[in-house]
Amino acid sequence: MSKPVKDMIVAEYKRRFNDVTSGLLIDIRGIEANTNNELRVDLLQKDIHITVLKNSLAKTAFQDTELEGLADLIEGPSALAFGGNSVVEVARKLVDWAKKIKKLELKAAVLDGQFFEGHEGVKRLSEFPTKEEAQGTVVQLLLSPAGNVVKAATSPGSNLASIIKEITTRLEEGKTIEKIA
Repeated sequence: MSKPVKDMIVAEYKRRFNDVTSGLLIDIRGIEANTNNELRVDLLQKDIHITVLKNSLAKTAFQDTELEGLADLIEGPSALAFGGNSVVEVARKLVDWAKKIKKLELKAAVLDGQFFEGHEGVKRLSEFPTKEEAQGTVVQLLLSPAGNVVKAATSPGSNLASIIKEITTRLEEGKTIEKIA
């Protein structure tokens, strides 16, 4: 391959992965074509993309980027899976697919500079909460004490209101109100 062609491929990788800060390195070698297509279509529905990499050129393109941690593991047939709402979602989908496709190798992942190596590392990443799940948990934690405070503040007031209503009803009916000890 000529130097200008290599430079064009590196430039394309840099353009394609410019805003990608996290992704998964996988090996899809040996997967039947139909199964590969099913995998890609399923992932594409979640806006997850797979790009097969030319190893040495990808290593060059990943220099000084968030994906640089993956460069050391780019050996043999490698592809980068990225996109979706978060790399956690990508990891979850690929861990599920790895159960169905035994030849799908999960090599590594990177999330905000944190590196996860091998199948176990990617599986551990898939157990992390997504950004939306983490935000929901934080909101729930913040609202829970506030809800308890509101309940505590309104509870005595509602009890008092029901007592006043009962007194009013008894007085209107001409009943006497007895002192409760």
